[in-house]
Amino acid sequence: MSNEFEINAQSRDDAGKGASRRLRRTNQIPGIVYGGKSEPKMISLAHNELMLHLENEAFYSHILNLKIDGKGEQVILKDLQRHPAKPIVLHADFQRVSAKSKLRTSVPLHFIGEDVAPGIKMGGAISHSITSVEILCLPKDLPEYIEVDMSEMEIGGSVHMSELNLPEGVEIPALAQGEEQDMLVVTLHSGHGGMEEEPAEAGEEADVEAPSGEADSEE
Repeated sequence: MSNEFEINAQSRDDAGKGASRRLRRTNQIPGIVYGGKSEPKMISLAHNELMLHLENEAFYSHILNLKIDGKGEQVILKDLQRHPAKPIVLHADFQRVSAKSKLRTSVPLHFIGEDVAPGIKMGGAISHSITSVEILCLPKDLPEYIEVDMSEMEIGGSVHMSELNLPEGVEIPALAQGEEQDMLVVTLHSGHGGMEEEPAEAGEEADVEAPSGEADSEE
């Protein structure tokens, strides 16, 4: 996969909450790069530049060119710490990647063909159980996303992780742990809340519990 994202960063030596607060006051955020044969390195990044990248879904599953003090490293975005109430990133983790070493990361699922699925035309509804999946592959095989084709799905149909059409060189490590890890991805179920009760036959009386004074109150 070609590199389409470049991030500029600076190395830093100061650590701790106080140093992080000082960085954020200058519209910088703290981060760290780890993995590979090199030692972890603390960095700082421009908050606005990173936020622009984060608006692109592909940024989360691409090999990134992280330029630290002008020297580039191949990384993936591994984790983000966000402010709980404000649109602010507080910390970013990046993992180094090697062309010869497989990496484990999550990629988004893209659901296609929902609008033409026979079950949808019959009034069914779609329930997504997961919207991303963890994969294992070499950096060159890292997909931007994995498609889930629903164009032939009928009511009652479902797709599990083992049924995903994976690109060559890509595997789902969870499936090697046994069938119980084969998670449900998506289902297409009836649009009704449940089965409608059949009306009573003429002359039949429905079983109705007699009222018993005041109803029990619920807390």
